[in-house]
Amino acid sequence: MELLISILTSDPVIVFGKSLLLLVCLLVLTAYILYADRKIFAAVQLRRGPNVVGPWGLLQSFADLLKFVVKEPLIPASASKAVFIIAPMVSAILALAAWVVIPIDEGWAIANLNLGILFVFAISSLEVYGVIMGGWASNSKYAFLASLRSAAQMVSYEVSIGFVIITVLLCVGSLNLIDIVNAQQEGLGTTYLGMSSSFLDWHWLPLFPMFIVFYISAIAETNRPPFDLPEAESELVAGHMVEYSSTLFLLFFLGEFVAIQLMCALVTLLFLGGWLPPFDIWFFNWVPGAVWFMIKMLLVFFSMAMVRAVVPRYRYDQLMRLGWKVFLPLSLFMVVAVAIVLQVTGWGPAA
Repeated sequence: MELLISILTSDPVIVFGKSLLLLVCLLVLTAYILYADRKIFAAVQLRRGPNVVGPWGLLQSFADLLKFVVKEPLIPASASKAVFIIAPMVSAILALAAWVVIPIDEGWAIANLNLGILFVFAISSLEVYGVIMGGWASNSKYAFLASLRSAAQMVSYEVSIGFVIITVLLCVGSLNLIDIVNAQQEGLGTTYLGMSSSFLDWHWLPLFPMFIVFYISAIAETNRPPFDLPEAESELVAGHMVEYSSTLFLLFFLGEFVAIQLMCALVTLLFLGGWLPPFDIWFFNWVPGAVWFMIKMLLVFFSMAMVRAVVPRYRYDQLMRLGWKVFLPLSLFMVVAVAIVLQVTGWGPAA
């Protein structure tokens, strides 16, 4: 019995248990995020949306999962079969792996890395390989063109996201995600208004232009409408996934929605105070930090869903112009401006 207890309480077993719990929670959350996305889109168009499977259609995503799992996977005869199968796995696994360093509360992270945000940035940058591999292995001009579009789009907006992360690093002095959240306990509200810790101290206010750049770049990075050019149905059928069906298509879809949740979590951590309550009041402090984190993350996703429903799709040249001619110069300027302000005023983090 003592041997069993020692095994169950060993570090590898605990990390495995945390990882398994995180995976299950992410998959369940993905199911209901997808349900919410469809419901919000339907409400904007004055439709009912999913409402048949389960009460209020709550089990619709699970029915879709069952449908995809039992369908026969079809692989084109001319496709590179090994790469064709590996591509969606790469996309899904990388999207899930980035969540290892995401803290949803103080100390609630599987791996509390000092370079946490850099790890997330590196993993999210690799996700484009799954798209390129899928488009190339399909041996279809439509899929290959869509994968090239996606590669150009993701690289273009990752540049802006990188500069946004640099501005946050300058203000905080750390790449650790927990340190970034804790640094938002003090800011403009406490320094100039004499208030206790509140939402006015979060980075969205002093870094508001960077907040907007990061938010829009996150939508473009995850190929969400109105930036879903790699999957523009009117032009490219279903983009790089056009030859996929069954479980392989499901893995691509899973990777896409997990990446969307990741970007919502990053917006929450970098600019919206993470698990910090909006006011330092006893009944707000009584609410667990993980609940505040989820509320903020879901509000960010709701705004992305509304953007999908009301903003028309950009042309590809407009998309690239926005990334290279607007966001890149703006983010470069903000990096220099923030560095100068912190140096002149001495507001930067202590060395």
